Amino acid sequence: MGLLYDHAIRPLLFRMDPERAHALGLRGMAALGACAPLRALLERSTLPAGARPIELAGLRFPNAVGLAAGFDKEAVAWRAAAALGFGHVEVGTVTRLGQPGNPAPRMFRYPAIRGVVNRLGFPNDGAEAVARRLAKAPPRASRAIPLGINLGKSKVVDPGDTEAVAQDYLASLRLLAPHADYLTVNISSPNTPGLRTLQDRAPLASLLGHLMAANRALEGGARPVFLKIAPDLNPRQLDDILQVVGEAGLAGIIATNTTLARPPGTEGCETQGGLSGAPLLERSLGVVRYLCRASHGRVPVIGCGGILSAADAGRFLDEGARLVQLYSGLIFRGPSLAREVAQGLSVRQRPWV
Repeated sequence: MGLLYDHAIRPLLFRMDPERAHALGLRGMAALGACAPLRALLERSTLPAGARPIELAGLRFPNAVGLAAGFDKEAVAWRAAAALGFGHVEVGTVTRLGQPGNPAPRMFRYPAIRGVVNRLGFPNDGAEAVARRLAKAPPRASRAIPLGINLGKSKVVDPGDTEAVAQDYLASLRLLAPHADYLTVNISSPNTPGLRTLQDRAPLASLLGHLMAANRALEGGARPVFLKIAPDLNPRQLDDILQVVGEAGLAGIIATNTTLARPPGTEGCETQGGLSGAPLLERSLGVVRYLCRASHGRVPVIGCGGILSAADAGRFLDEGARLVQLYSGLIFRGPSLAREVAQGLSVRQRPWV
C-alpha cells in the first residue's frame, strides 16, 4: 500500500488543492467506515503484529497509535480508523455553534520539508449536529477502539468573558460526552483569535473547574478528560498547566497542537497559521520531555506532532509519552502509516508499558 500511495495516489492528490485532497480522502475513509463487512475484514487483516494493549485513564487502547483531531472534524469517517491500524481516534474539533471557519485558501503543503500550514479556524457543523450523527453509530461497548471527541471554543464567544467561555464548552460537553470514550479540551489552536489565552493559569483553572464539575455529574459516569496544549509555551507556563491539570483531576495532556514558530528551514512557509508535519517534531518532543520530567511521570502525556515514522513515534515514548497521535504524517506517508508505526513500536523494547 505504501508504494502505491507513493507512486500513484500521492502525486494525484498533490496536484489538487490541499483542502480538496483532504475532503477526497475523508470521503474514502467514510465509505470504508460505512461498509461493515469490509471494515471488519480490514480490522483483522491490518491488526499490527505484536502490538500490546495499553491501559490509560480506565480505557484499553489496542496499540499506542491514534488518529489526531483535525482529520475528521465532523465525525463522518472515524469508524474506519481501526481498519487502518489505529488504536484510537479523536474527532473534532467540535464547537457549540456550527461555523464555516476562516476564508480560503487556508491549507498549504510544503513537500520538500514535509510540512503543512493550516489556518482552518475550527470549521464544523456544531455540537448538536455532531451529537445527532454519533447517536446513529454503534454503541460504545461495540467499538473496536476508543473514540475521543475534541472540544473547542465557538469563534463568536469572547475569550475574555470567562463565564461565556465556560458555558460554550459546557454545552458541547453535555451534548457530546454521552458518545465519547474520552474528551479533549482544545485551548491551543492558533487559528481562533484569543483561544490560546485560555492556557494562562487563571482562565484555565476556571474553565477546567466548570468542565470537570459537569463531567462528574454526567449520567452514566464521568469521561476521562485530556487537555490539548500548544508547542509554543515556556517552562513557567507548562508548570502552571501541570499544576492546574493535577488540581482539576484531568486524565492527562495531549502535546502538542501546531506551532506559530517558523524553525530554520521553514522560512518559505505561509506566515499565518499553524505549522505541522516534520518541522514540528523537535518542538513537540521538547514539550513532552519537559512535561514528563517535571511531573515525574505522574501526569500522562499523549505525544502529537511531526510523526512520520515508527522511529519518530518511538522518540515520544522514550521521553515518557504513553500514546502518540498522527495526522499530517498521513499526507506524506499515506494510510498505511498507522499500522507501520504501531508495528514498528511493537518490536521495540518498551519499558514504559
